[in-house]
Amino acid sequence: MPPKLLPGFRDFYPEQFAERAHIFETWRRIVRRYAFQEYDGPPLEPLELYTQKSGDEIVGQLFEFVDKGGRAVAMRPEMTPTFARMVGARAQTLRKPVRWFSMPQLFRYERTQKGRLREHFQLNVDIVGEADVLADAELLSMAVEIMAAFGLTASDVRARVSDRRLLNGLLAHLAIDEPTWPAVYAVLDKLERQPQEISAEKLAAAALPPATVDAILGFATLDFATLQSRYGQAPEVAPHVERFAQYVAHCDALGIAEWLRFDLTIVRGLAYYTGIVFELFDNIGEFRAICGGGRYDNLLKSLGGTDLPALGFGMGDVVLGELLKARGLMKAPAPSVALWIAQAPDSASYPTAMLQTAARLRADGHAVEFALREQRVEKQLEAARKAGSLATIVVDTTDAAPSYRARAAGAQEAIVRTLDALSTWASSTLNRTDTSHE
Repeated sequence: MPPKLLPGFRDFYPEQFAERAHIFETWRRIVRRYAFQEYDGPPLEPLELYTQKSGDEIVGQLFEFVDKGGRAVAMRPEMTPTFARMVGARAQTLRKPVRWFSMPQLFRYERTQKGRLREHFQLNVDIVGEADVLADAELLSMAVEIMAAFGLTASDVRARVSDRRLLNGLLAHLAIDEPTWPAVYAVLDKLERQPQEISAEKLAAAALPPATVDAILGFATLDFATLQSRYGQAPEVAPHVERFAQYVAHCDALGIAEWLRFDLTIVRGLAYYTGIVFELFDNIGEFRAICGGGRYDNLLKSLGGTDLPALGFGMGDVVLGELLKARGLMKAPAPSVALWIAQAPDSASYPTAMLQTAARLRADGHAVEFALREQRVEKQLEAARKAGSLATIVVDTTDAAPSYRARAAGAQEAIVRTLDALSTWASSTLNRTDTSHE
């Protein structure tokens, strides 16, 4: 039997690769609009880089092994620890704030399901060296603008936002001991996905009184205005409410307020988040989170680096691709052949004139193909049609100087007398074709 593709991994045939390239190109275009620089790191890292701060869920999903040098290593399941290590190594010389992005392939051994594989590509965007909530608003603005660049609107996608500091202040105000907070986080994280009775039982098992359990269960529907009026004067909560209000005002000024929904159940599963956190979901609820991230001010220091505030997000290609296809927004791959050059094989100058024509048009920047063996002109033009060529050019060497029968798809044939004129015709025709496809 021929070898099979491993479960949870993908082959990218040209059609799928074109879709992936469209996602990558859109990511790069928008992120660079925000003046971020691209970087990358190794796909294989020391195991301890992830066991130290990634959280139990990711640690349990690692592709890990001992290499031939006896080192415990793992395929990268996320990019943030690598980013933190790299920034920490040059923290004293880097211009602040650091604004970097990458698009790594990541690996996690988990149960494959809709929107989740064992490998995926992910846009990672991070800012280091800025504690003000304006940086948080800038980050979310970029994530939202990426959604808009793919043709999605606030009717399609919602940014659900919370703040770990605000949540912690609420828990302190409710007289919940700090060692119990992780148990509350776990319940909040699953509040939408499990029956309320089970959530209540788990909170009661954490020794929380009924009134406190009811208050926590009410977090699921608590909007920011209600929180402000109900808890805004509490000493443990007030500074965090004020900070979050500033964040909302910045988001409004950036033009993304309609995408926002305050949601205390967004706590993020990773162990290192410390401030504002967010996730992007489709409004129908058909898919997993499209994007998630937040502030992780202590991570660089915990990895032995400089103590610098930081924040970032990750946006995977799997869920995003499924969402774009479901909404009819996945851009169809453009034809790989712009121009097809043909020449009768019984011509005296075959194939030299055809090759010279192809070389000139390729030098002009066009994608050019021709038959790699002798064929009748009709057969060559049929191959051009099957390839989806945008235009065909037949080299005619009947006269002393060659001429060219040029035809764009769906247009009348034009007779072009010189190679320079053909170059002009090709550029003009393909520009019109590109415009008509937009």
